[in-house]
Amino acid sequence: MSAVQDARPQYLTALDQLEKLFATITPADLGRPTPCTEFTLRQLLNHVVGGIHRFAYMGEGGRAQDVLAGVEDPSDEGWPAALGRARTRVTAAWADDARLGRPAVAPWGEVPGAAAVGGYLMEVVTHSWDIATALGNGFALDDDLARAALAVARSVMPAGQRPPGAPFGDARPVPEGADVQTELAAWLGRTV
Repeated sequence: MSAVQDARPQYLTALDQLEKLFATITPADLGRPTPCTEFTLRQLLNHVVGGIHRFAYMGEGGRAQDVLAGVEDPSDEGWPAALGRARTRVTAAWADDARLGRPAVAPWGEVPGAAAVGGYLMEVVTHSWDIATALGNGFALDDDLARAALAVARSVMPAGQRPPGAPFGDARPVPEGADVQTELAAWLGRTV
């Protein structure tokens, strides 16, 4: 994962973006479909916040497989607070620079901590696109974050057919001249 050595600053910026995006969600939006066809918006929010807690648990020394990537569904207006709690935990869990060089047991296997951070950067940025797309409210996503996530995705995800059970679908074609957000979404199997 040479594209990103220490992705923690970018990961925290991605969480900033996610917090702003969560602030635009209303209870009426929670039943919307998302580009992650197996999830409604409510289910995707549950998965995203749970994934941040899972990543925090990994930073605390735990194995990702020991916890679900989900949380107990907060009240309809409690999603920003749930994200805030997850953010506080993950920030503390990954604050020590030494954590980047230690092994972390991620859902995809044991990797150096720095690689786990890159993987979760890709996850948060991609799901931010999913949420913004589901909302369709014109929320402007950060292209620099998408470029960083795309660099990670291209370094760890093959271009061709992905193995069964991979967390992201096969890469899809993008229209010529597509923006980086669209490129990232398509690389990770979204229909764009």
